[in-house]
Amino acid sequence: MFSIIVVSHSKKLAEGVAEVAKMMARDVTIVAAGGTDDGTLGTSYEKIAAAIEDAYADDGVALFMDMGSAVMTAEMVVESMPDRRLKLIDAPLVEGVVLAAVESAAGTALEDLAEKMQQARDMHKIEI
Repeated sequence: MFSIIVVSHSKKLAEGVAEVAKMMARDVTIVAAGGTDDGTLGTSYEKIAAAIEDAYADDGVALFMDMGSAVMTAEMVVESMPDRRLKLIDAPLVEGVVLAAVESAAGTALEDLAEKMQQARDMHKIEI
């Protein structure tokens, strides 16, 4: 199983998304990396790097970001760890993390996850 990191500008948002996903896939390691080191809104290179260290698995780690600088900071962290199996995933944060947790529990390979995330992009909550 690959692990999942939830990167957000908000500590509470990252923790909440991780909490919801863990309800669907209890055995998958999901770590929140939200907010700055001093607890304010923003992103932290150190928090993301520490989350990867805590969650790292041989099957790799999928990183989900909320927006903007969370993406840029996660990219910098991933670039600094070329020896690790890390994949930035472009998907809606909540739906993407939940779907990824279910896919990880089902044995989907990290390399196949990006394609599966198209399902999260196309998911409608109401009939249009």
